[in-house]
Amino acid sequence: MRVVVDLNRCQAYAQCCYAAPERFVLRGNEILVYDPAPPAADRAAIERAVQACPVRAIRVEHDAPAGAA
Repeated sequence: MRVVVDLNRCQAYAQCCYAAPERFVLRGNEILVYDPAPPAADRAAIERAVQACPVRAIRVEHDAPAGAA
């Protein structure tokens, strides 16, 4: 799983920080810090953050299954 945030689209509403506080932190009211490769155990929290973003700046790219071409 790979988390991608479009920082040009992000408006620092910080809804992702509420949905997944272990994975998204807003510093200085405008700098979003996040882990682009969070552990699979955090998938549910990351998905909540994706859904919570009012400007849809967050997306998740899932790894292809092993053996997929």
